[in-house]
Amino acid sequence: MQNYSPLVLFVGDLNFYAKGASRIAAMEQLGAEVIGLPHTPMGGDATGTSGISLYFRIAWKFGIHLDTENVNRKILDITRLKKPDVLWIEKGNMISPSTLKAVHDISPKTKIAAYSDDDMFHAINHTRAYVKSLPHYDVVFVTKSYNANADELPALGAKRCVMVDKAYDPAQHLTQNLTPAEQSELACDVSFIGSYAPERGEVLNFLAENGVSVVAWGNGWGLFTPINPNLTITTKPLVNTPNDLRYTKGINATKINLGFLRKINRDLQTDRSIEIPASGGFMLAERSIEHERLFEDANEAVFFESNEELLTKIRYFLKHDEERKQIAKAGYERTRNGGYSHKDRMEGMLGAVLAK
Repeated sequence: MQNYSPLVLFVGDLNFYAKGASRIAAMEQLGAEVIGLPHTPMGGDATGTSGISLYFRIAWKFGIHLDTENVNRKILDITRLKKPDVLWIEKGNMISPSTLKAVHDISPKTKIAAYSDDDMFHAINHTRAYVKSLPHYDVVFVTKSYNANADELPALGAKRCVMVDKAYDPAQHLTQNLTPAEQSELACDVSFIGSYAPERGEVLNFLAENGVSVVAWGNGWGLFTPINPNLTITTKPLVNTPNDLRYTKGINATKINLGFLRKINRDLQTDRSIEIPASGGFMLAERSIEHERLFEDANEAVFFESNEELLTKIRYFLKHDEERKQIAKAGYERTRNGGYSHKDRMEGMLGAVLAK
């Protein structure tokens, strides 16, 4: 940022397990002064989510994201006082377009940026307020490449969309030395760490029926019934906390970490796409053009297209420990040398926001 130390008002989910906290740290590493303003209640570290009330759920069905943390008022109060260089808003479904217009009026030099990890063109992920606010953002950063297409967020009013890849946090995603107790609890041949989706359950059932011992960790798996004892469902997610990097340890303890793409999100990459290799884990993930761009197949990660190919590759790599470990090592090195950290991503994004 050319020796420039911008003041950033950062509005997002600031829970430790959320990615926003990592992006704030990255901004600060780059020399920015950051004011963190949470738009999401602080949740329990054990679940990786904050509680959602029935009233909130009802409002969401009508396309309204309740401003439970009163961030619209707080944004204006801080803007009047501090005149930030950048107002950074992550998945601002509760942000009113009138708030963003007022920011421009109060502090015309403030650049307003949006960021989201989700498919924000899909109606399941956005509110009416979000869509109406799009024209007020100077730049909208998306992690779903389709969203930047002319017929998606630009068609809804976004003036400038920039696609960015997922990232890892070097303070959280790294190789870990596990205690014997942690090995006993977490070690397994094959695992998937992530929330439930029907297509994911079908694949895991297929693997279990074909003799693969597999474990699923995450939210929503209580809705799923395994049909074979080879499949272990653990409804408690693995979540990193400041004192215990359990998610990272789960990756380290697993011989083969599965990387599924969420169909409803039109994923071509996910957080796990970077975090698994960055944690030193061996990743066997669904093939996509973005996965193939991020990692070299069969050298830095391994990709599959069908259940049969997945099963074949699992059986192969469970028998070839050294080859599996070498691929995991190469994937780890790619994350360290390829510019895949949150700091690397943020340097490009802040540069784009502040460019004259």
